[in-house]
Amino acid sequence: MDLTPFNPFLERLTQTALAPWVEPLSAAVGERLGQRAHGDLVRWEAALAALPELPPGRAVLDQSGVGRHSDHPLPPEIAARLRTTLLELHPWRKGPFRLHDLQIDTEWRSDWKWDRLAHAIDPLDGRLVLDVGCGNGYHAWRMLGAGARLVMGIDPTQVFLCQFLAINRYLARDDLAVLPLGIEDLPPGLTGFDTVFSMGVLYHRRSPLDHLAELRALLRPGGQLVLETLVLDGEGPQALVPPDRYASMRNVWFIPSVEALAVWMGRLGFKDVDVVDVSRTTVEEQRPTEWMRFQSLPDHLDPADPRRTIEGHPAPVRAILIGRA
Repeated sequence: MDLTPFNPFLERLTQTALAPWVEPLSAAVGERLGQRAHGDLVRWEAALAALPELPPGRAVLDQSGVGRHSDHPLPPEIAARLRTTLLELHPWRKGPFRLHDLQIDTEWRSDWKWDRLAHAIDPLDGRLVLDVGCGNGYHAWRMLGAGARLVMGIDPTQVFLCQFLAINRYLARDDLAVLPLGIEDLPPGLTGFDTVFSMGVLYHRRSPLDHLAELRALLRPGGQLVLETLVLDGEGPQALVPPDRYASMRNVWFIPSVEALAVWMGRLGFKDVDVVDVSRTTVEEQRPTEWMRFQSLPDHLDPADPRRTIEGHPAPVRAILIGRA
């Protein structure tokens, strides 16, 4: 894959505070898709090339089923080809998406998370936004739908990049891009975002305080961090460090209590720290579907006590906190 899909967005970035870092960003994307390309990238690119043309529809970015809607069903042969081709990009984890009458029922009801935070964050109108660990860009689309000027999503998982490109095949926007990068791939000194989202990332970092410091450095003075992560349900500043796996995940390092997380943010210089939401993750919100056929949350809870993971840890509770740089 070359840089053609990214160039219109990168050109837009040259008109922002991020202009000094556009060339290093472009070089990092080129390296990721060149020497560091996934072995299945050619197959996923073939699926993108096989996507059918669709009849006209209306772009919808501010409702749960992000995509291109129409009141008229697709012709059966086009609907079948669209479904088959998009399933080549399995697993679809974040969503839901909708293309005409095709519903992409993803593993996560990511719209529920958006509904928990949308009322509490600074308005995104005209803002330059970064979504760290954005997956296929579902929440980034919602940020754009909420009025953001430009949204840059980063996620190193290349099948998620291809899912974003598949949806954007029918939305054709150049004010949003998913770049196949981790936060560690960003150019040194990059800063200037008005709002930074980090959702579902912190507990995967071996050093969560370093991650919070990296997020703060990406913000302009007064910019806002929107942080969503697993938390330990309990009083006081404490944290769970799983000795091995958590809900079958080996890459979970720290699960702090909400109080501990707020202390961490304060110690790192965030101001106006506020807890927006604390919610237990249910098997209605995260579950396997036709579009994500691997194991999911129901497989990782104790069948005798769903308040526990199969390892005996407290079942997933997630919190959303905001703070200002």
